[in-house]
Amino acid sequence: MSIHLFDQPLPNGITLACRAAGSVDAAQRAIFLHGFPEAAFVWDEVMAALAPQLRCVAPNLRGYAGSSAPADASAYQAKHLAADLAALIDVVAGPGRAIDLLVAHDWGGGLAWTFAALQPQRVKQLVIINAPHPGAFQRELRDNPAQQAASAYMLALRQPDAAARLAADDFAGLFHVLTRHGDAPWLTPAVRQQYREVWQRGLEPALNYYRQTPLRPPAGPHDTALRDLVLPPAVLNVAVPTTVLWGEADRALLPALLDGLDAWVPGVQIHRRPDASHWLVHEQPEWVIGQLQAVLAAD
Repeated sequence: MSIHLFDQPLPNGITLACRAAGSVDAAQRAIFLHGFPEAAFVWDEVMAALAPQLRCVAPNLRGYAGSSAPADASAYQAKHLAADLAALIDVVAGPGRAIDLLVAHDWGGGLAWTFAALQPQRVKQLVIINAPHPGAFQRELRDNPAQQAASAYMLALRQPDAAARLAADDFAGLFHVLTRHGDAPWLTPAVRQQYREVWQRGLEPALNYYRQTPLRPPAGPHDTALRDLVLPPAVLNVAVPTTVLWGEADRALLPALLDGLDAWVPGVQIHRRPDASHWLVHEQPEWVIGQLQAVLAAD
């Protein structure tokens, strides 16, 4: 099943560079959201496997690889990202209608958690892959020294020189991000080149996600922003049927982030892979595909 590339203009003036598979006339529709430092291409194998039964669309989020990249850092606030997703759902499923499946990883997962909480009528099934629920993330960043240490890199990525540091020596810093969890046989020369082509189009806009989020580890003992932050129930409570797929060898997002998740997401189904890391989609694509097929079959 081939992957189709297209640019999708949205009513808010943003254009998203998209990858898609499956018939536009398919009865079921799915959207796939990537994280950092990735792009939509990471979903190609998954979309190709699912395309016989549904229409799959994976956008490069704003700021990434050919999508609109506003210069103002405030353009990467959650409300603007959610508006992009709502507009894309209008295109994929029809104005005001719901998509059958929203699948999201890392930063895409952060967007998906919030979107599903605020607009549950637009999503029939939610699948999250190694992306913390905002309530759990706030709790662990506030109270768990291990998660604070694991997330310390977020503070470095907020710095003005972050893009230059990551791009130095043929993106050595970014390739380290992909390999810091251990051996990465999936990172073949061809895949490395796909990543390199994404990063060569600019890193600064993607780093604005880190600069805009209030969910970050404290910068020091007098940094009380996280403790003072109040997340309203409207952005925490998710009524959409939700499945979480989690690589437990993730060194950045620790398994404690799954504790107590059902308090915010009643009936959540959690499937763990002790042998997989943050890059679960790369490492275990057949397992991820099987889990998504099971979700669709149960709908």
